[in-house]
Amino acid sequence: MDRRFRFRRAVNYVNLATPLGLLISVVGGATRRPGPKGLILAYGYRYRFPVAGAFTVGNVVLTRHDSLNDRLIEHECRHATQWAWCVGLPMLPLYLLAMLGSVVVCGHQASYNVFERLAGLDDGGYPHAPLRWRKGRH
Repeated sequence: MDRRFRFRRAVNYVNLATPLGLLISVVGGATRRPGPKGLILAYGYRYRFPVAGAFTVGNVVLTRHDSLNDRLIEHECRHATQWAWCVGLPMLPLYLLAMLGSVVVCGHQASYNVFERLAGLDDGGYPHAPLRWRKGRH
């Protein structure tokens, strides 16, 4: 594994994000497997929240599905890096604020969410929603 992914893995353990992700995977009944780039893939998460094909907490990628495509894994890999940069648990309120801002400006939780845009909207399967004040214009 590349040195930067080993470093990210260590940071996300120390900042408690990955232990939180592992706890969520256990409570959610997910089966964990090692993934690429130091990720832990947790399949079969049983809860419907949050509403997403997958979500990441630390280096743990959780999904209700039994597989993930490579593009979505790469998208979630970028979120794992964001957890490291945000020093762990502060990522939660920052992400929620970014999601709220996106809903305000375009009506969709991801289209203008800075975290989702940096992780790649297309790779995450999110739309490029127009700004509210531009919807009526052509």
